[in-house]
Amino acid sequence: MKIALITGSAGLVGSESVRFFHARGFRVVGIDNDLRQYFFGTEGATGWNLDELRQECGDGFINHDIDIRDMAALTRIFEEYGRDIAVIIHNAAQPSHDWAAKEPFTDFGVNAVGTLNLLEAARKHCPDTVFIFMSTNKVYGDNCNRLPLVELDTRWELDPAHPYFARGIDESMSLDQCKHSLFGVSKAAADLLTQEYGRYFGMKTGVFRGGCLSGPRHSGVEPHGYLAYLMKCAVIGREYQIFGYKGKQVRDNIHSYDLVNAFYHFYQDPKCGEVYNMGGSRFSNCSLLESIGMCEKITGRKMKVSYVEANRSGDDIWWISDVSRFMAHYPGWALTRNSDDILKEIYDHNRPRWAKG
Repeated sequence: MKIALITGSAGLVGSESVRFFHARGFRVVGIDNDLRQYFFGTEGATGWNLDELRQECGDGFINHDIDIRDMAALTRIFEEYGRDIAVIIHNAAQPSHDWAAKEPFTDFGVNAVGTLNLLEAARKHCPDTVFIFMSTNKVYGDNCNRLPLVELDTRWELDPAHPYFARGIDESMSLDQCKHSLFGVSKAAADLLTQEYGRYFGMKTGVFRGGCLSGPRHSGVEPHGYLAYLMKCAVIGREYQIFGYKGKQVRDNIHSYDLVNAFYHFYQDPKCGEVYNMGGSRFSNCSLLESIGMCEKITGRKMKVSYVEANRSGDDIWWISDVSRFMAHYPGWALTRNSDDILKEIYDHNRPRWAKG
């Protein structure tokens, strides 16, 4: 049986990957030790999601509670399953700007060294497997903040005369000469490593630079998981804090299903060292103020909101991903859920659990 090896298997994208590939007949081997709980506390823990996966997938899914920084443990996994691994989907990460500054060695160890460990294990044990890496648009640093922006009533918007206006930011944007945050740097290192294993060793590697990834199974917390945490605040009546830019900063939002479906398309026709910007594009984007309005409409209640003038260091003012490169390579793929759809699904799936506290 074909095996899909999925790191971060209990997280948002990992759990979506488990369900997606299990439904298509793969035996799924997960790697997840809930470091998210270490990063963000019990509110960010993913054990509840792992329990759901075990119930839904039964014997078709097994999770290994190991750390991707532990090369010896990874080697044992690859020695056991290596020749049957058809695809590796690497989602495990430390995902927060602010947290990375608290523990730089941990951040770089998980994001960069962990990725190197997986790439090298794959090269030694299953070099023909497809290796998919979940990167981030933060590899571009704050270069997007140099774009010419126009202030509108509820959002910042790109100058309509700019080439990026129609479809968003493409893969030609520089990664250099800008501020990234330590998180952005560790992810950029992993991003480049994944490309290089494709270009240098000829491995089938794909890098997906995500915008705002979201969906109903996100353990959202203030430092990470914007839409899920926003909706949680709306449901339980917690105050939501806006950091800078008048709350008009714009994000494109992609549902985890649409993202994993893109992974599947790449798996079916892989490239070597390919890179794609992957987000909601012009199809699914909103400002923070606009998303607050959506939450209030869905819940039927006014949110508690406060404002801090200082923005988060390295934060984007405007990001919309141009996904046309991926769509040109894989014309059968399309986005199916916009920002409003995503928020409604987060609300419906999580409201009973949040109501219990």
